[in-house]
Amino acid sequence: MSGVEIVPKSAPGDLAPPEVVVVPTPAPVARRRRTPLSMLAPGSASPWTGRLVFVVFAFALFALPNVLGNPSEIRQWAEWLCYAMVAVGLDLAWGYGGMLALGQGLFFGLGAYAMGMHLSLEQVPDGSLPSFMGLYSDYTSLPALWRPFQSFWLAAAIAVVVPVLIAGLLGLLVFKRRIRGPFFAILTQATAVIFALVLVGNLKLTAGFNGLTGFTKVFGRNKYAPETSQWLYQVAAVGLLVVLGAAMALVRSRYGKLLQATRDSEDRVRFLGYDPALVKTVGFAVAAGMAGLAGAVAAPVFGIVSPGQFDAVPSILMVCWVAVGGRGTLWGAVLGALVVNWTRVNVSAARPDDWQYLQGLLFVVVLGFMPGGFAGVLRSRYQWLAAAVTRRSRRTAPEPAFATATAGETA
Repeated sequence: MSGVEIVPKSAPGDLAPPEVVVVPTPAPVARRRRTPLSMLAPGSASPWTGRLVFVVFAFALFALPNVLGNPSEIRQWAEWLCYAMVAVGLDLAWGYGGMLALGQGLFFGLGAYAMGMHLSLEQVPDGSLPSFMGLYSDYTSLPALWRPFQSFWLAAAIAVVVPVLIAGLLGLLVFKRRIRGPFFAILTQATAVIFALVLVGNLKLTAGFNGLTGFTKVFGRNKYAPETSQWLYQVAAVGLLVVLGAAMALVRSRYGKLLQATRDSEDRVRFLGYDPALVKTVGFAVAAGMAGLAGAVAAPVFGIVSPGQFDAVPSILMVCWVAVGGRGTLWGAVLGALVVNWTRVNVSAARPDDWQYLQGLLFVVVLGFMPGGFAGVLRSRYQWLAAAVTRRSRRTAPEPAFATATAGETA
């Protein structure tokens, strides 16, 4: 018997001496021995597990160019990393906030055009006009709209801040009126279409449908040099890690819990004294800022910035990346963007006429039979393995000390 507890059986006002009953206190159960496999059990994972995965992923990103070797493949992967940045932001808005945004191409394009305008000015001497203005316009001096983009840092700031401001303003106007669901999705898709039409219609300022091209120099580097592809890949990798780390921290914060609660029930969040419109606006603006940053990094990687890259169809494909990877997981968004684009390039090279059919089939299969995406399948396998490990650990766990002591006293 490891301890006793005195329990009075008489009433509180009774003058008779209390009867004392000795109740055995159970001894603390011996702690289960931790093994590498037991770390997979639910509830026993260390908080450092996610950080370790993030570090391993970072090392893999920076080691990949050494495996690829070919500068064109390195540049291709840099493009996919930019897409993954957009997918992470979209997953934050859709997966965690319940906002199906079909117009992320707007914010991706704003960032790309901001950096593309700076790169266009880098190709000509200071004070000169971009080459397309000499063909399509009668300007004799640089238009006021283009002057801020002579500075790299100002162009980079505009690429992120302007999408955030536009998304914040749009979010307040929409969410305050409780517009959500398919109506919000259609509205965001319309913004992407309007953005592309504005770009095409302003031939003198944006080069119209042809877009901004001719980037032979990229931040003082030769665009066609092999080391430039390596450098651009490293910039894209750092950008993805920054976006992914920020999204992970945001999701785990108090605001992240509030965003998920708003996704599940706006009325309950409003009853608790929070403003769901403001919560959703912040999430939508953060996702827009991530898309703008991705566009700024993608402009020198693409080598061309045109309206067709940011209209409604690419915006819908961005949603498909998140759906295939698994929304509400962040890692699934990265996986979906990389897998879908890798498959697109390789299948298109082998069978260019069949990729569109395969792409449609992939989306139908995922949405119909894998609603959680690739991440959902991996999570279910993980939970099955964790449950098996838990059962095995319980069978091999030592018998509690209290049970042993009780058996000895009974004997």
